Amino acid sequence: MSNMKWRKSLRPMINEAREELARVSPQELARRGGLTFQAGRLELPLLGNMYSIRWPELVPYNAADGEKCQEELQILLLDYLRRGDGTPPTGRWIGFRELPHGGFYWRAFQGYSGDQLVRDLAGNIEAFHRTAKNLGGEPLDMGDASYTFRALPQLPMAVVWWAGDEEFPAKATVLFGETAGHYLPTDGLAILGRMLCRTLAKLGEAE
Repeated sequence: MSNMKWRKSLRPMINEAREELARVSPQELARRGGLTFQAGRLELPLLGNMYSIRWPELVPYNAADGEKCQEELQILLLDYLRRGDGTPPTGRWIGFRELPHGGFYWRAFQGYSGDQLVRDLAGNIEAFHRTAKNLGGEPLDMGDASYTFRALPQLPMAVVWWAGDEEFPAKATVLFGETAGHYLPTDGLAILGRMLCRTLAKLGEAE
């Protein structure tokens, strides 16, 4: 499917999400999602960028330049609002396989998330340290290097890196806070994991 056809296929889901969200007060949506609501807009940070969702239109925009978000990002942000129930993070982590239906897709997810990140950073653990810190990552005690990121206000994620040696190549894995399913469906979490790894890779390219 072409990119344009894929974007068009998401529009009915976007409209459905807007209709459902319009039945909930913006103050309640802000409470559930850990957001702020001011000047008629819900403010929502995502991986270091700020987005505005105007009320009552419920159209997500990039707060920095006022550009309307593309459809994939629109449905991700709207699903976060629609699915969020206010459950706080617990500090415990799960892998993609532990998400609903994640066992069927984890190999593909690993391929375009952690495996792609290792390729993009040429297996360099020091580059991972630098890019993770540049994205505001907080160190964790897992693997040879690991960082947690507040991808969305109530949805933390982590990347764990194992350094390679002569026998085994470097490896990276994306983890999710165990309450992630309270905020996004599995396909949305897959998109978010890909976005996190691409953002880290782009920061590495910019060095």
